[in-house]
Amino acid sequence: VRYPDAGVVTANEFRIPVGRKVEVTLTSDDVIHSFWLPALDGKVDMVPGHTNHLTLTARKAGVYRGQCAEYCGLQHARMAFYVRASPPAEYARWLAAQARAARAPSTASQRAGLTAFLDLPCASCHTIRGTSADGRLGPDLTHLADRSTLAAGVIPNDRGHLGGWIANSQTIKPGNLMPPIPMDPSQLQGLLDYLQSLR
Repeated sequence: VRYPDAGVVTANEFRIPVGRKVEVTLTSDDVIHSFWLPALDGKVDMVPGHTNHLTLTARKAGVYRGQCAEYCGLQHARMAFYVRASPPAEYARWLAAQARAARAPSTASQRAGLTAFLDLPCASCHTIRGTSADGRLGPDLTHLADRSTLAAGVIPNDRGHLGGWIANSQTIKPGNLMPPIPMDPSQLQGLLDYLQSLR
């Protein structure tokens, strides 16, 4: 999810201000998807090579669940997203915070986790703004700890699930593009400490 005017990139969930029209531009790189957000609007197809638009307006604050409504592959049924609508002032504070680079590690374990992130294959696929990690294949992780879910809404974003996802995401969501990442337990614990600090 890209907020072009603010330079912000998130994944799996996005935020909008209550009571304001928000134009969403929809594209797909690979197959046809269908963006369906039943509590806020109807379905709009996302077709490779085409750009579609949808205007959303949330009348009240809350979290709204969306779903891909077009069969798109192996994990189609587990391809969800969330929209969090908040009052305009709260939304503006959130957006300003998201535009900032990742905070620097503040503990030895977090520093070890950043080193592991940069030394392991993680940085070749993921971006963390403010570090040398500038991968474009996987989601931007600059503010990962601010998200409530991982893997397109499949699992909660907590330490146990995040650790399982990093160690072998294929056991959670077969067919996703992230390979198993072999590492020793101390690397994993440091990496988890670092990633969970990214708010």
